Amino acid sequence: MRFDIITIFPEMFAGVFSGGVVKRALDRDVVRIAVHDLRDFTTDKHRQVDDRPFGGLEGMVLKPEPIFRAVEAVREAGGKVYLLSPQGRTLDAGLARELSAESQVVLICGRYEGVDERVVEHLADGEISIGDYVLSGGELAAAVVVDAAARFVPGVVGKEGSVRNDSFCGGILDYPQYTRPREFRGLKVPSVLFSGDHKRIERWRRKKALEKTARQRPDLAGPGALSPEDRDLLAETKNERKDE
Repeated sequence: MRFDIITIFPEMFAGVFSGGVVKRALDRDVVRIAVHDLRDFTTDKHRQVDDRPFGGLEGMVLKPEPIFRAVEAVREAGGKVYLLSPQGRTLDAGLARELSAESQVVLICGRYEGVDERVVEHLADGEISIGDYVLSGGELAAAVVVDAAARFVPGVVGKEGSVRNDSFCGGILDYPQYTRPREFRGLKVPSVLFSGDHKRIERWRRKKALEKTARQRPDLAGPGALSPEDRDLLAETKNERKDE
């Protein structure tokens, strides 16, 4: 899979992919990432990429010409183009998985007051947001998108089963994790994890995941969001807390 990032601050990506699973994927050539300076696609001596918006508002808007040239220069057949924007579809596990199935994803990093709307309407396949807030630009968001999508590319994460168990991949948050020591400052690891009963452990994990989801992200645990079996498990956790 190939990611192409178009930005006016390419130096921001110098270290962001220099470690972790994405770095290992780059070293093994499982994923490729190319960062392109938008100013390289200008034609004037000042390498101007922005201008004042029509209508008299404050701020600057990224011009369409260099963005169109940049995308047309780097996009391969079948490649998808996305603008990082607060108005876009919110990045979640489902979208990250969709992106990972593409052969190429081109990410345009917005800046200033935004990007000329002709880029949105006639060049990009869509817009992506990483949350309901505004950043100084799309560079940090692009890095998040690459990391989230790359995890779903086969061969990026050593044990692909760990990706399937990540929070949100099953529609709910992840279950609690423990490691050595078995007891720390009087805090003990739940005994069920040492029972050797795998079915019992899986049931406990599911219950704890549902409990955490209901507590921290109730929007994911509404009446229509859970299966009848999960609703029964969640009811059990509530009854257990009452009996404590």
